Amino acid sequence: MAEVKLYGFRPSPFSQRIIWALKLKGVEYEYIEEDLSNKSESLLKYNPVHKKIPVAALAAFYHGSGEELKKAAKELLESLKILEEQGLGDKKFFGGESINLVDISYGALGYWLEPVEEAKGVKVLEPSTLPRLHAWAKNLDQLPVVKENIPAYDKLLAFVTGSMNRLAKN
Repeated sequence: MAEVKLYGFRPSPFSQRIIWALKLKGVEYEYIEEDLSNKSESLLKYNPVHKKIPVAALAAFYHGSGEELKKAAKELLESLKILEEQGLGDKKFFGGESINLVDISYGALGYWLEPVEEAKGVKVLEPSTLPRLHAWAKNLDQLPVVKENIPAYDKLLAFVTGSMNRLAKN
């Protein structure tokens, strides 16, 4: 049994970041999948402040609709352009030829944004608008440490769609 225990939720980009970092560093760990509708006593014990696993929401883009969604998509695109131009530049990864902590931090863009875009019907991370960031996301997703630990697209899409439907009802 591993000394490090990771309580996670497969669609969470935060869980994925930790998995990637642990694997890159060669740290053995025990992964414990959480059922967010029935949180375990251990999760509540080890995360007493929030009593939840954080799941990324792409701010107003994730929550918005109509004109609010268009505005949020434009703002998200502008933010990603800054990230592409000032952070990534012409490098394969933020770390150059190999990934670093910045790549891990932004890694969810590669697999999380696509199902959100599909569910919303709005594309942001496209080769025509963000060519270097798009290529970075595809390069990152092909790394074994990332590729082997990304949730299945159909399950992620179902999760995103379900959470958006729940938000719309509230």
